[in-house]
Amino acid sequence: MSGKVYVVGIAGGTGSGKTTLALGLMDRLGEDKGVLIPHDAYYRDLSHLSPSDRSGHNFDHPDALETELLITHLKALAAGQPVEMPRYDFETHSRIEGEVKSLDPRPVIVVEGVLVLADEALRDRLDLKIFVEAEPDTRLSRRLVRDQKERGRDTESVLRQYEATVRPLHDRFVEPSKAFADLIYPGEGEGSAGIALLVAHLKEEIRSMGE
Repeated sequence: MSGKVYVVGIAGGTGSGKTTLALGLMDRLGEDKGVLIPHDAYYRDLSHLSPSDRSGHNFDHPDALETELLITHLKALAAGQPVEMPRYDFETHSRIEGEVKSLDPRPVIVVEGVLVLADEALRDRLDLKIFVEAEPDTRLSRRLVRDQKERGRDTESVLRQYEATVRPLHDRFVEPSKAFADLIYPGEGEGSAGIALLVAHLKEEIRSMGE
């Protein structure tokens, strides 16, 4: 356990249901007991590149993320110190200058992202490692909807990126990271019952930390 906090890592392929699980946990824990940190917020700033170079960047490789900053923030939160999480603009592929999200220490920290279990140093900060699994067709259809609705992408660009980097790097980095998981969580069909069991476990961990 990382000091007086319990850190949960939620990984899995794109569109597997990671965010749904993470938000479900946070909703039931409450803001006074948990804080959610999306790994996506730590994408490296590409504002120094031209728009064409940014759009052609490989966002599915672990090097695209400033995981070392995330680890620094986890250490600070475990030590009872607030941190300032970057805000990232997925349409411009850059961090929003001058904007951060302040995060205060909480008993439970949930870290969610595709590559959360792919980095050894990050895994070492996690007390519970979850891999959310879903069928490839389900994941792709969910990604299409998300990227069009939330990230201003068109269908052609989403599919092109999926074939060029998402799928091959899923096979290279994401799928192998499943071996490090303590729990394989079904991204299709588990629903509220599975979330309730995980929340019960987290509340027990919070209780034990208070003893």
